[in-house]
Amino acid sequence: MIRYALRCANGHVFDSWFRSSDGYDAMRAAGQVTCTTCGSTDVDKTLMAPAVSETTTAPRPTGAPAETALDKLRQHVEKTSDYVGSNFVSEARAMHQGSAPERAIHGEARIEDARKLIEDGVPIAPLPFVPRQKAN
Repeated sequence: MIRYALRCANGHVFDSWFRSSDGYDAMRAAGQVTCTTCGSTDVDKTLMAPAVSETTTAPRPTGAPAETALDKLRQHVEKTSDYVGSNFVSEARAMHQGSAPERAIHGEARIEDARKLIEDGVPIAPLPFVPRQKAN
């Protein structure tokens, strides 16, 4: 995982996590990197200092407003939807076509598969965090 400091064309600055540098590039090209304040997809990386590890581990500060909001969102998503893992694309498509009962789901999809769902009118949205796999 890699964290980037980002800035939209309207000057809003925010951070976001990505699986890799290539992952960021692909999501940005697909219009899936959006400003957390205004929703603009005209977003670029900003200059940031690399994270340097120390020999001692200091406690990580918690409770930042963005971190708290993301944690609440994650808890809400996990509580109110079914995790379908790598079956997300087929489940979303089946619900959209009426061959499966509608319900709230979350899971994982490759960018090209998510783009195809959007092109086909299937209502989906990326989550600002990587889903945790649930133990069965």
